[in-house]
Amino acid sequence: MLVLIANLGSTSFKYRLFRMEGEAGEVLASGGVERVADAASAIGGALDDLAAGKAIPGLDAIDAVGFKTVLGKGLTGCVEADERVIEALEGFSDVAPAHNPPYAAGIRRFAGLLPGAKRVALFETAFYQWVKPSASNYALPRSWRDAGVRRHGFHGASHKYVAERSAELLGRDDVARVARRLYSDGPRPVAGAPLRVISCHLGGSSSVTGILNGVAVGTSMGFSPQSGLPQNNRVGDLDSAAVPYAMRALGIGLDEAQRQLAGESGLLGLSEVSNDIRDIAAAAAAGHDGARLAIDHLVHSIRHWIGAFLVDLGGVDALVFTAGIGENNVALREAVCAGLEGFGIRIDPQKNAQCRAVEADIAAADSPARVFVIPANEELVLAREVRRMLSN
Repeated sequence: MLVLIANLGSTSFKYRLFRMEGEAGEVLASGGVERVADAASAIGGALDDLAAGKAIPGLDAIDAVGFKTVLGKGLTGCVEADERVIEALEGFSDVAPAHNPPYAAGIRRFAGLLPGAKRVALFETAFYQWVKPSASNYALPRSWRDAGVRRHGFHGASHKYVAERSAELLGRDDVARVARRLYSDGPRPVAGAPLRVISCHLGGSSSVTGILNGVAVGTSMGFSPQSGLPQNNRVGDLDSAAVPYAMRALGIGLDEAQRQLAGESGLLGLSEVSNDIRDIAAAAAAGHDGARLAIDHLVHSIRHWIGAFLVDLGGVDALVFTAGIGENNVALREAVCAGLEGFGIRIDPQKNAQCRAVEADIAAADSPARVFVIPANEELVLAREVRRMLSN
């Protein structure tokens, strides 16, 4: 089965083409277009480039297209990407404005360009379907909750891959099977001791998720991708009373307040240097106070959520770092793990310093908990789910 994974942004389109034979996935081709007026218009050109290559005989050989959709109103899971999905995306376009409109337009575009290929959407919220109500609800009136205001959670494909791969690395094939088949079978009991994993997806946007026996028990992100840890230029967690207060104090309207919270906040707002952690780290090393504050705040927020899930899970068997910052930033991993020896988390400084963008166990030999770096592989998770859904 040939599965094309479409990654759509507001100004970019990237793809990865998999040949799926069972659970294994072979990448046949990848590519995309950056900095375009809109992603939907770039899809045709990217597909022309794919067709001109030697990976496949023609575009009609593609069996399915998978979309890593973010947030749907009243809809989650792994489902056919039909009009129902488009309506769900458009219903929450104002909540995820950088993600939902491009995916809605992209799904329609693929329907016209590849009419013979099945279209499948895997929502980023899908991994959190089984979080208990006490952890997924806000303390709001029923009318708000009925309207869909709840803790949805995001980065689901990334955290699901961590659930699968960390179980494999720990020799827990029983948990790995549960994690791999979660969307089709739901949670399943395991015979061995509980496997407790805390997954830190740290990149342009970041989140921390607690995982028990391959299933999410909670996450730092909430109603929208704007929440949780400080993002590159999005605020993260904020007291709801701060918004109307700032509007009055600064004399700005709601649209301007939302623009600043989504575009001028997070690491950019704190550092006043950049939204890129590499630039911020360089400025901090040169003595820039704002840059130092941004890094310290990010570390504090990560540790805050690790602490929450240490309590929720009753301990931890593996702490995992993934995504661009998590895989590459040696100093940040060290800062996050500092002083956690009492919780069974102890890293080996030399292993940590040598690990950049490769899978590794950076825990000290005598650490009760393992500390893994696992490169993100969201596309493979999506390709597997597409194959499984269509095979079933």
